[in-house]
Amino acid sequence: MTNPPEDSAPEGSAQGSAPSEGPAPKRRPQQRKQVLLRLDPQVYEALARWAGDELRSANAQIEFLLRRALAEAGRLPGGTG
Repeated sequence: MTNPPEDSAPEGSAQGSAPSEGPAPKRRPQQRKQVLLRLDPQVYEALARWAGDELRSANAQIEFLLRRALAEAGRLPGGTG
């Protein structure tokens, strides 16, 4: 009779499902700040077309442009990009 490896769990146990096991991988925070943004309709249409050309949503395009502008200005906080 052989013994199971020490790191194996008995059948039906929930090994590996506990959130406290080991450090979690670093990811972007799931909670995003929600902001109401009022735009001129023509500006929005141009933005939406540009976003579509780059296969992004309008929201993702706005965030992309804001991040790029912040980086160029040297104002992008560390760990946000």
